[in-house]
Amino acid sequence: MNNPGLPELEQTARAYEERLVPALFQDVAGHLAEAANIHAGQDVLDVACGTGVLARTIARRYETAGSVTGLDLNPGMLAVAQSQAPGIDWQQGDAESLPFQDHSFDVVVSQFGLMLFPSPELALQEMYRVLRKKGALLVAVFDSINRVPAYKAMSAVFARVVDPAVGQALQLPFSLGDTRKLTSLFTSAGISAPGIRTLEITARFQGAREMALADIKGWFPFADIQLDEPTIDSVVAEAELALEPFRTDAGTIEFQVPVHILSAAKL
Repeated sequence: MNNPGLPELEQTARAYEERLVPALFQDVAGHLAEAANIHAGQDVLDVACGTGVLARTIARRYETAGSVTGLDLNPGMLAVAQSQAPGIDWQQGDAESLPFQDHSFDVVVSQFGLMLFPSPELALQEMYRVLRKKGALLVAVFDSINRVPAYKAMSAVFARVVDPAVGQALQLPFSLGDTRKLTSLFTSAGISAPGIRTLEITARFQGAREMALADIKGWFPFADIQLDEPTIDSVVAEAELALEPFRTDAGTIEFQVPVHILSAAKL
Protein backbone atom coordinates (compact mmCIF):
# COMPACT_ATOMS: atom_id res chain seq x y z
CA MET A 1 0.00 0.00 0.00
CA ASN A 2 1.07 3.56 -0.65
CA ASN A 3 1.67 5.92 2.23
CA PRO A 4 0.48 9.30 0.97
CA GLY A 5 2.08 12.41 2.41
CA LEU A 6 0.28 15.30 4.05
CA PRO A 7 -0.39 17.26 0.80
CA GLU A 8 -2.18 14.26 -0.71
CA LEU A 9 -4.07 13.54 2.50
CA GLU A 10 -5.10 17.18 2.80
CA GLN A 11 -6.24 17.26 -0.83
CA THR A 12 -8.49 14.26 -0.20
CA ALA A 13 -9.74 15.79 3.05
CA ARG A 14 -10.67 18.99 1.21
CA ALA A 15 -12.63 16.96 -1.32
CA TYR A 16 -14.33 15.21 1.60
CA GLU A 17 -15.23 18.57 3.18
CA GLU A 18 -16.50 20.03 -0.11
CA ARG A 19 -18.29 17.00 -1.57
CA LEU A 20 -19.47 14.77 1.29
CA VAL A 21 -20.02 17.07 4.26
CA PRO A 22 -22.76 19.29 2.76
CA ALA A 23 -24.40 16.41 0.89
CA LEU A 24 -24.51 13.88 3.69
CA PHE A 25 -22.93 14.81 7.03
CA GLN A 26 -23.99 18.36 7.85
CA ASP A 27 -27.60 17.54 8.76
CA VAL A 28 -26.60 14.65 11.00
CA ALA A 29 -24.16 16.89 12.84
CA GLY A 30 -27.04 19.21 13.69
CA HIS A 31 -29.16 16.35 15.05
CA LEU A 32 -26.26 14.92 17.07
CA ALA A 33 -25.34 18.30 18.50
CA GLU A 34 -28.93 18.85 19.58
CA ALA A 35 -29.10 15.39 21.17
CA ALA A 36 -25.91 16.11 23.13
CA ASN A 37 -27.73 18.85 25.10
CA ILE A 38 -24.47 20.36 26.31
CA HIS A 39 -24.55 22.65 29.34
CA ALA A 40 -22.41 25.66 30.16
CA GLY A 41 -18.87 24.80 31.15
CA GLN A 42 -18.93 21.21 29.89
CA ASP A 43 -15.93 19.80 28.06
CA VAL A 44 -16.69 17.98 24.80
CA LEU A 45 -14.64 15.50 22.76
CA ASP A 46 -15.41 14.63 19.13
CA VAL A 47 -13.74 11.29 18.27
CA ALA A 48 -12.82 10.62 14.62
CA CYS A 49 -13.78 14.22 13.92
CA GLY A 50 -12.69 14.20 10.28
CA THR A 51 -12.76 17.74 8.93
CA GLY A 52 -14.63 18.79 12.04
CA VAL A 53 -18.23 19.31 10.97
CA LEU A 54 -19.65 17.99 14.26
CA ALA A 55 -17.16 19.78 16.50
CA ARG A 56 -17.81 23.04 14.60
CA THR A 57 -21.56 22.60 14.91
CA ILE A 58 -21.28 22.00 18.66
CA ALA A 59 -18.95 24.97 19.16
CA ARG A 60 -21.39 27.28 17.33
CA ARG A 61 -24.48 25.96 19.10
CA TYR A 62 -23.02 25.85 22.59
CA GLU A 63 -20.84 28.93 22.85
CA THR A 64 -20.73 28.53 26.63
CA ALA A 65 -19.19 25.05 26.46
CA GLY A 66 -16.05 24.76 28.56
CA SER A 67 -14.03 23.37 25.64
CA VAL A 68 -14.47 21.51 22.37
CA THR A 69 -11.75 19.09 21.27
CA GLY A 70 -11.64 17.24 17.96
CA LEU A 71 -9.49 14.14 17.55
CA ASP A 72 -8.62 12.26 14.37
CA LEU A 73 -5.86 9.92 13.25
CA ASN A 74 -5.58 11.52 9.81
CA PRO A 75 -3.38 14.65 9.65
CA GLY A 76 -4.98 15.73 6.38
CA MET A 77 -8.41 15.81 8.00
CA LEU A 78 -7.00 17.81 10.90
CA ALA A 79 -5.29 20.31 8.60
CA VAL A 80 -8.63 21.08 6.95
CA ALA A 81 -10.39 21.17 10.34
CA GLN A 82 -7.83 23.66 11.63
CA SER A 83 -8.31 25.88 8.60
CA GLN A 84 -12.10 25.80 9.09
CA ALA A 85 -12.14 26.49 12.84
CA PRO A 86 -8.77 27.48 14.35
CA GLY A 87 -10.39 28.15 17.73
CA ILE A 88 -11.15 24.48 18.37
CA ASP A 89 -8.52 22.22 19.94
CA TRP A 90 -7.67 19.75 17.14
CA GLN A 91 -5.50 16.80 18.15
CA GLN A 92 -4.09 13.82 16.29
CA GLY A 93 -4.67 10.49 17.98
CA ASP A 94 -6.01 6.96 17.79
CA ALA A 95 -9.60 6.32 18.87
CA GLU A 96 -8.51 2.98 20.30
CA SER A 97 -5.89 4.63 22.52
CA LEU A 98 -7.16 8.10 23.32
CA PRO A 99 -4.38 10.48 24.49
CA PHE A 100 -6.41 11.76 27.44
CA GLN A 101 -6.58 10.93 31.12
CA ASP A 102 -9.54 9.14 32.66
CA HIS A 103 -12.59 11.33 33.33
CA SER A 104 -11.46 14.22 31.10
CA PHE A 105 -14.73 15.07 29.33
CA ASP A 106 -18.39 15.61 30.14
CA VAL A 107 -19.61 14.66 26.66
CA VAL A 108 -18.00 12.38 24.05
CA VAL A 109 -19.45 12.23 20.56
CA SER A 110 -18.50 10.35 17.40
CA GLN A 111 -20.15 10.67 14.00
CA PHE A 112 -19.67 7.88 11.43
CA GLY A 113 -16.38 6.68 12.86
CA LEU A 114 -17.30 3.58 14.86
CA MET A 115 -17.74 1.27 11.85
CA LEU A 116 -14.33 2.23 10.47
CA PHE A 117 -12.26 1.40 13.56
CA PRO A 118 -10.31 -1.89 13.57
CA SER A 119 -11.81 -2.61 17.00
CA PRO A 120 -15.07 -0.74 17.60
CA GLU A 121 -15.33 -2.34 21.05
CA LEU A 122 -11.95 -0.98 22.12
CA ALA A 123 -12.83 2.47 20.77
CA LEU A 124 -16.05 2.47 22.80
CA GLN A 125 -14.14 1.44 25.91
CA GLU A 126 -11.76 4.34 25.39
CA MET A 127 -14.56 6.84 24.86
CA TYR A 128 -16.24 5.61 28.03
CA ARG A 129 -12.93 5.75 29.95
CA VAL A 130 -12.39 9.45 29.28
CA LEU A 131 -15.97 10.33 30.29
CA ARG A 132 -16.60 11.89 33.68
CA LYS A 133 -19.23 10.49 36.01
CA LYS A 134 -22.72 11.26 34.69
CA GLY A 135 -21.14 12.10 31.36
CA ALA A 136 -22.89 11.40 28.05
CA LEU A 137 -21.68 9.29 25.14
CA LEU A 138 -23.36 9.76 21.74
CA VAL A 139 -22.48 7.85 18.59
CA ALA A 140 -23.98 8.07 15.09
CA VAL A 141 -23.79 5.22 12.56
CA PHE A 142 -25.46 4.57 9.24
CA ASP A 143 -28.18 1.95 8.95
CA SER A 144 -27.46 -1.12 6.80
CA ILE A 145 -26.80 -0.55 3.11
CA ASN A 146 -29.94 -2.52 2.27
CA ARG A 147 -31.85 0.43 3.74
CA VAL A 148 -29.97 2.87 1.48
CA PRO A 149 -30.72 1.69 -2.09
CA ALA A 150 -28.78 4.52 -3.77
CA TYR A 151 -25.52 3.46 -2.12
CA LYS A 152 -26.31 -0.19 -2.71
CA ALA A 153 -26.63 0.68 -6.41
CA MET A 154 -23.32 2.55 -6.36
CA SER A 155 -21.63 -0.36 -4.60
CA ALA A 156 -22.76 -2.61 -7.45
CA VAL A 157 -21.45 -0.10 -10.02
CA PHE A 158 -18.00 0.01 -8.42
CA ALA A 159 -17.94 -3.78 -8.10
CA ARG A 160 -18.88 -4.24 -11.75
CA VAL A 161 -16.79 -1.49 -13.34
CA VAL A 162 -13.71 -1.47 -11.09
CA ASP A 163 -13.39 -4.47 -8.78
CA PRO A 164 -15.60 -6.35 -6.29
CA ALA A 165 -13.27 -5.22 -3.51
CA VAL A 166 -14.00 -1.56 -4.33
CA GLY A 167 -17.72 -2.24 -4.23
CA GLN A 168 -17.21 -3.90 -0.86
CA ALA A 169 -15.22 -0.90 0.38
CA LEU A 170 -18.23 1.33 -0.26
CA GLN A 171 -20.32 -0.93 1.97
CA LEU A 172 -17.99 -0.60 4.98
CA PRO A 173 -19.57 2.61 6.35
CA PHE A 174 -22.90 0.74 6.52
CA SER A 175 -21.54 -2.32 8.32
CA LEU A 176 -22.96 -1.52 11.79
CA GLY A 177 -26.56 -0.94 10.82
CA ASP A 178 -27.95 -3.86 12.85
CA THR A 179 -29.20 -2.36 16.13
CA ARG A 180 -28.94 -5.71 17.91
CA LYS A 181 -25.28 -5.88 16.94
CA LEU A 182 -24.79 -2.33 18.16
CA THR A 183 -26.41 -3.05 21.53
CA SER A 184 -24.22 -6.14 21.92
CA LEU A 185 -21.15 -4.08 21.03
CA PHE A 186 -21.88 -1.55 23.76
CA THR A 187 -22.52 -4.33 26.29
CA SER A 188 -19.26 -6.07 25.36
CA ALA A 189 -17.46 -2.75 25.91
CA GLY A 190 -18.85 -2.60 29.45
CA ILE A 191 -21.41 0.11 28.67
CA SER A 192 -25.07 -0.23 29.58
CA ALA A 193 -27.41 -0.89 26.66
CA PRO A 194 -27.67 2.37 24.72
CA GLY A 195 -30.76 4.29 23.85
CA ILE A 196 -31.21 4.12 20.09
CA ARG A 197 -33.04 6.66 17.99
CA THR A 198 -33.25 6.26 14.22
CA LEU A 199 -33.72 9.32 12.06
CA GLU A 200 -33.77 9.85 8.32
CA ILE A 201 -31.80 12.58 6.63
CA THR A 202 -31.96 13.53 2.97
CA ALA A 203 -28.74 13.12 1.00
CA ARG A 204 -28.44 15.61 -1.85
CA PHE A 205 -25.89 15.56 -4.67
CA GLN A 206 -25.87 17.85 -7.68
CA GLY A 207 -25.88 14.82 -9.98
CA ALA A 208 -24.71 11.25 -10.45
CA ARG A 209 -21.20 12.36 -11.35
CA GLU A 210 -20.95 14.43 -8.16
CA MET A 211 -22.14 11.51 -6.03
CA ALA A 212 -19.57 9.19 -7.61
CA LEU A 213 -16.77 11.73 -7.25
CA ALA A 214 -17.61 12.32 -3.60
CA ASP A 215 -16.32 8.82 -2.83
CA ILE A 216 -13.71 8.64 -5.60
CA LYS A 217 -12.07 11.93 -4.59
CA GLY A 218 -13.15 12.39 -0.97
CA TRP A 219 -12.89 8.96 0.58
CA PHE A 220 -11.38 6.21 -1.58
CA PRO A 221 -7.82 7.66 -1.52
CA PHE A 222 -7.81 7.24 2.27
CA ALA A 223 -8.41 3.52 1.61
CA ASP A 224 -5.59 3.51 -0.98
CA ILE A 225 -8.08 3.23 -3.87
CA GLN A 226 -7.03 5.35 -6.83
CA LEU A 227 -8.96 5.37 -10.10
CA ASP A 228 -7.69 6.75 -13.41
CA GLU A 229 -9.79 9.11 -15.52
CA PRO A 230 -11.03 6.50 -18.05
CA THR A 231 -12.22 4.32 -15.16
CA ILE A 232 -13.90 7.31 -13.50
CA ASP A 233 -15.70 8.11 -16.76
CA SER A 234 -16.91 4.50 -16.96
CA VAL A 235 -18.12 4.60 -13.36
CA VAL A 236 -19.98 7.87 -13.96
CA ALA A 237 -21.65 6.51 -17.10
CA GLU A 238 -22.91 3.49 -15.15
CA ALA A 239 -23.89 5.68 -12.18
CA GLU A 240 -26.06 7.86 -14.42
CA LEU A 241 -28.18 4.81 -15.18
CA ALA A 242 -28.07 3.22 -11.71
CA LEU A 243 -29.09 6.44 -9.93
CA GLU A 244 -31.91 7.39 -12.30
CA PRO A 245 -34.59 6.33 -9.73
CA PHE A 246 -33.19 8.95 -7.35
CA ARG A 247 -33.02 11.84 -9.82
CA THR A 248 -35.29 14.81 -9.16
CA ASP A 249 -36.94 16.99 -11.77
CA ALA A 250 -34.14 19.47 -11.19
CA GLY A 251 -31.55 16.82 -12.05
CA THR A 252 -30.16 16.40 -8.55
CA ILE A 253 -29.77 13.03 -6.86
CA GLU A 254 -31.70 12.85 -3.60
CA PHE A 255 -32.54 9.96 -1.28
CA GLN A 256 -33.25 9.14 2.35
CA VAL A 257 -30.51 7.81 4.60
CA PRO A 258 -31.47 6.19 7.93
CA VAL A 259 -29.04 6.97 10.75
CA HIS A 260 -28.89 5.43 14.23
CA ILE A 261 -27.99 7.76 17.12
CA LEU A 262 -26.92 5.81 20.18
CA SER A 263 -26.68 7.40 23.62
CA ALA A 264 -25.40 6.14 26.94
CA ALA A 265 -24.66 7.76 30.29
CA LYS A 266 -21.75 6.98 32.59
CA LEU A 267 -23.10 6.05 35.99
